[in-house]
Amino acid sequence: MIDFSQKKSTVLKAFKYRIYPNKKQSEMLDEHFGATRFVYNWGLEKKTKAYQQKDVISCYDLISQLVALKQENPWLKIVNSQSLQSALKNLDNAYTRFFREKKGFPKFKSKHNLKQSFQCPQKCLVDWENRKLSIPKIKNIKIE
Repeated sequence: MIDFSQKKSTVLKAFKYRIYPNKKQSEMLDEHFGATRFVYNWGLEKKTKAYQQKDVISCYDLISQLVALKQENPWLKIVNSQSLQSALKNLDNAYTRFFREKKGFPKFKSKHNLKQSFQCPQKCLVDWENRKLSIPKIKNIKIE
C-alpha cells in the first residue's frame, strides 16, 4: 500500500491565450519559429546520418554543437537559446519514441505548415492587470 499523504505533489498549469503582436513582435516571433524549425531539421539530419553510419548522437551532443552552428549562422543568436535547445530535446523525444513504439519517423518541419511553435522554458512573465505577455527577446505582447 502506498501512503500518498507523505508524497509532495506538483500541480502543473497551462494557459492558452490569443496574442496580438505588433509588427516588430510578429517579426520576432517569425524569427523564433524559423530558427527553431531550422535547428530541429539540422538535428534530424545529424541524427539520421549518425544512424545510417551505425552511430548514436544524443540530444546533449547536438546541444553542445549549437555554439558552432550559431557561429556559422549568426542570425540564430537573435533567438532565445533555450528555445533552440527545447527544439533539440523535442527531436530527441520523437526519435526515441520512434524506436521504442515504432510509431512514425520524425519528419522535417516545413515553413508552410500552419502549426508553428516554440517553447520558452524560463523567464516568461504574464502581467494579468495590463494583459501583457513577456518572453525572452520579445516583451509586452498583448494578450486576450
